[in-house]
Amino acid sequence: MHFVKAKGILSARNGMNIYRGCTHGCIYCDSRSKCYQMSHAFTDIEVKENAPQLLEAALRSKRKKCMIGTGAMCDPYMHCEEQLKLTRRCIELIDEYGFGLAVQTKSDRILRDLDLLKSINQKSKCVVQMTLTTYDEELCKILEPNVCTTKRRFEVLQILKENGIPTVVWMTPILPFINDTRENIEGLLDYCMEAKVYGILTFGMGVTLREGDREYFYEALDKYFPGMKGRYHQKYGYAYEIPSDHNALLMGILRETCHKHGIVCEADAIFQYLHTFPEDSNYEQLSLF
Repeated sequence: MHFVKAKGILSARNGMNIYRGCTHGCIYCDSRSKCYQMSHAFTDIEVKENAPQLLEAALRSKRKKCMIGTGAMCDPYMHCEEQLKLTRRCIELIDEYGFGLAVQTKSDRILRDLDLLKSINQKSKCVVQMTLTTYDEELCKILEPNVCTTKRRFEVLQILKENGIPTVVWMTPILPFINDTRENIEGLLDYCMEAKVYGILTFGMGVTLREGDREYFYEALDKYFPGMKGRYHQKYGYAYEIPSDHNALLMGILRETCHKHGIVCEADAIFQYLHTFPEDSNYEQLSLF
């Protein structure tokens, strides 16, 4: 872990990354890709120590309230957040200044800040996005080794539901030959239905691999799934998009389930929901019950 003074904190679409890198160890993580030009080891977390000061200045200067997003590139609730609490301080500012929050994570550490999430949601809007990829708990521990398991994330979704906070599940990536099965998708969908999630985001059943990410992924395949790297090489070569042979079947199951249970599964509609602040004319607060 090392500390830097950042020059800015919010992107053009009002997203922020307080940290760069991650310690969750997910074997498929796209954020490892060299295209993001990270100049340090991925697990040597870069900490933007002045993130709260930058965020406060940015919020003060905005003429119109909006949704603030975090977690798109690096999880805001990785291990170092327990001590540093920079994510909490930034969320405190979002609450204080009356903005909305859309936060994405795999970690149950988010429950530490439940008080702030509830406060924001009561004043404007808070949406928690939770990644679920693997229903089988033992397989989950291999694919996402240093973060709470899928069952625990489901429990987090349940707690958020009980507290009136809307949720979106990122059901991605789904790895060919590993977890691209009907049993896996139906198990995850059962969790989503029980937790009454607002939406499920997926971009097709499969994974994307780029330089940096691909090498780490293949090393993990050699370690945990002997012979699997050869199957990937033979079928996909060095392609960026790695679609599952079962994409049509699994996407059909997902869409049918979502439409039957009132879960939004169209990506454009979900992103619009995540970015729309309640004061905007096209926003309508949706009840979870």
